[in-house]
Amino acid sequence: MINFQPISNVIGVQIVVVGLLMWTALPFALYFGDGDAWAFFWAGFITVLGGGGLWYYHFDSRANITKKEGYLIVVMGWILMVLFGTLPYVLTGSTDSFTDALFETMSGMTTTGATIFTEIEELPRGLLFWRSMTQWIGGMGIIVLTVAIFPLLGFGGTELFVAEAPGPTSDKLHPRIQGTAKRLWFIYLGLTATLCVILSSMMGFYDGINHALTTMATGGFSTKNDSIAHFGPAVQYVIVLFMLFAGTNYAVLYFALKRKWASIWRYDEFKFYLLLVGGLTILFSMILIFEVGKPAEESFRESIFTIVSLITTTGYVNADYTTWTPIITFLCFTLLFFGANAGSTSGGIKLVRHAVFLKNIYLEFKRILHPRAVIPLRLNGTVVRSRVLINILVFLLVYIAIFLFGSAVLVSVGLDFSTSVGAVATSLGNIGPAIGSVGPVDNFAHLPSAIKLFLSFLMLVGRLELFTVILLFMPFFWLRA
Repeated sequence: MINFQPISNVIGVQIVVVGLLMWTALPFALYFGDGDAWAFFWAGFITVLGGGGLWYYHFDSRANITKKEGYLIVVMGWILMVLFGTLPYVLTGSTDSFTDALFETMSGMTTTGATIFTEIEELPRGLLFWRSMTQWIGGMGIIVLTVAIFPLLGFGGTELFVAEAPGPTSDKLHPRIQGTAKRLWFIYLGLTATLCVILSSMMGFYDGINHALTTMATGGFSTKNDSIAHFGPAVQYVIVLFMLFAGTNYAVLYFALKRKWASIWRYDEFKFYLLLVGGLTILFSMILIFEVGKPAEESFRESIFTIVSLITTTGYVNADYTTWTPIITFLCFTLLFFGANAGSTSGGIKLVRHAVFLKNIYLEFKRILHPRAVIPLRLNGTVVRSRVLINILVFLLVYIAIFLFGSAVLVSVGLDFSTSVGAVATSLGNIGPAIGSVGPVDNFAHLPSAIKLFLSFLMLVGRLELFTVILLFMPFFWLRA
C-alpha cells in the first residue's frame, strides 16, 4: 500500500527549497526597481509556508520510500514545483492568463525553453532572473538535491535517484547514492560559477549569471529578444563550449576532473556525441559556404552553435536555421529526436539509446548470416543485458507513439502540419525552437490555451523519461503489491 506520509514530507522539502531559491530574485528586483520586489517576497513566503506544511505533515524520519512512492514523489513533486513556480508570474501580472504562467514555468522547470513572451527585454529583471532560475533548478532535478541532503532528514534516496536520473543509466560516482548526488551538484555548481565569471566579463554580471544558469541547465532562456544572436562571436563560442559540457555525461566530466582519461574514452556514447557534432558541423558549414554563400567563419560558428544547441536540447538561437536550405531545416528537425548524453542535464531520447539501437541493427544482420553464433551487444566494453535492450526498444516505440499522437491532436485542432510536428517534437524533447510557426525566431504565444496545457504535459512527460509519468496511469500501479 502506498504511504503518502513520506511523500508529503519529501515533497515539502522540495517546495521549501524552491521557495528559498525564489527569494534569490529579490536582490535583482530591489536593485533594478522594476516594482516586482513585493511579488517575490510574497511568492517566496507562500511557497516556503506551503512546503513547510507538507514537510511537517505527520513527519516521520523512520519512514522508508518504496519504488512506487519514489515515482509518485518525482511526478507530484515536479507538478507542485511548477504550480508554486507560477506565483511570481501571477503576482507580477506579467502573463495574460494562468495558463501562460503555467506554460512558462513548466518550460523552465523542464528546461524546454519554449516561451510565450514576445518582448522579453521589457519584463522586470527580477522576474527574468527567476525565469532563468527555474531552468537551473530543473537542470539536474531538484530531487537529486534533496537526495543529497536526505541523510539529514533520515530518508534513503535510492528510489528517487532511479526515478529522476536523466537517461537509461546512472553511473555511480560514489558507493552511496548521496555521495553520487553531491558530486553531481558540485560539478554542476562549479561549471555554473565558472561560466558566470567568464560571461560576466563579456556581457555584464546580470546577463552573465542568467545565461550561465540556463546554459548549464541546457534550458535556453535568454534575457534578450533575439537570444544569443544579440551577442558577438566570442560569447557564442564560449556558450558552445559550455553547452557541450552540459550535454556530456557527468560521470565523464567527473573523470575529466580526476584526469582519468582512459575511463573517459571507454564511453561509446561520448565518442558518438563528439563524432555526431563534428560531422554535422562540417556538413552544415559546407552547405552554408557553397550553397548559401555565407563567409567561412560565420558558417562554421552558426553551424556548430545550432547543432550543439539542438543536440544538447539547450535551444539557444544565433541564427534562423529554417531560412538556410530545406535539407538543413530537415536535419535540424531530425535533431529534435536526439538529445545528448545520458547522465547529463539535456532532455530528449539520449544518444545512448540511439547507439544501442544502431548497434543492435548491425548485429542483427550478422545474426541472420550466422544464426547459430552467439553475438552479444556491447556498450562501453560491457555486454548489454537483454532486459536493458528491451527497455530501450520499448522507450523508442513509446516515444514515437506519443509524438505521432501529439502531432495528430495538434493537426486536428487546426494547426498546420509543420507547426504541429515541430511543437510536439520540441516539447517532448525539451528543446525550445522547432519549425513552422514555433521556429527559432518565433514563440508559443499565439497557440490556444488548451494546446499550451497539452504541450506543458508533454514537456513533463519528456523531462521525466516517459515511463515515470505513464506508470501513474497504469491501473496496476495503484494496486497493493
